[in-house]
Amino acid sequence: MAAAARVIAVASNSTAATTCLLLRTPFASKRDSNALSFNNGRRLSKRLFSCNAIYNPQVQIKQQGQPETLDYRVFFEDTSGKKISPWHDVPLRLGDGVFSFIVEIPKESSAKMEVATDEAFTPIKQDTKKGKLRYYPYNINWNYGLLPQTWEDPSFAKSEVEGAFGDNDPVDVVEIGESRRKIGDILKVKPLAALAMIDDGELDWKIVAISLDDPRASLVNDIDDVEKHFPGTLTSIRDWFRDYKIPDGKPANKFGLGNKAANKDYALKVITETNESWAKLVKRSIPAGELSLV
Repeated sequence: MAAAARVIAVASNSTAATTCLLLRTPFASKRDSNALSFNNGRRLSKRLFSCNAIYNPQVQIKQQGQPETLDYRVFFEDTSGKKISPWHDVPLRLGDGVFSFIVEIPKESSAKMEVATDEAFTPIKQDTKKGKLRYYPYNINWNYGLLPQTWEDPSFAKSEVEGAFGDNDPVDVVEIGESRRKIGDILKVKPLAALAMIDDGELDWKIVAISLDDPRASLVNDIDDVEKHFPGTLTSIRDWFRDYKIPDGKPANKFGLGNKAANKDYALKVITETNESWAKLVKRSIPAGELSLV
């Protein structure tokens, strides 16, 4: 089984933990050695084994088909050319409060791209409805994507958010940096806040984060800093996701937690909880249904 090939350690409750939930193809163990090595030959002490130590930025992107067609897919490969899953095989935690963020939708674009959670190796594709490609009614103003190795469990009701159940997807990220990224980019980000969107009764977390290479990244470390250095941004994000379905004749989405963004500590709590749910999923402690665990 694919899940059996992964080295899984359930994350601790501490948001400062650097627990690694994955060891798969991109990393090899040296025989009769106390080291781990990347495919490119870098050696790492087992004593330092963590998501910070094994983070592999040399993931390759391979596109299949033409953009804005039903056949278009963006696959992820390791340095040996083997397919990997951006959802399952990219480490979540990179140490020191830093996390991996995978871009699905670049800012100032409208094609509704998403990881295909029900396809092998979970490539990024454009979402469809009734056989037609889906677009937002207007451009999204931030880079948008997911946190790998997270999952919003549809069987778990979040009591503090109106008892809403998870939406069966990885956790979404809204990255507020100034640069427009590309589909499939893997960025190092730090979470700053969380919005509890409720879409048709399902809980759909939006983690607000910033890429570490953004010029203002050092200035923002929590929700108050966002208000100071990116004034109005949290309100704009909430309003955008609240209203984007209205042009299609649907009701506005709702938000829990008093209709306000929660702080960094709460965002880290959400990440830890959904990371633990993902660990149960890939260990098959929870039925996967149609989700791909490859």
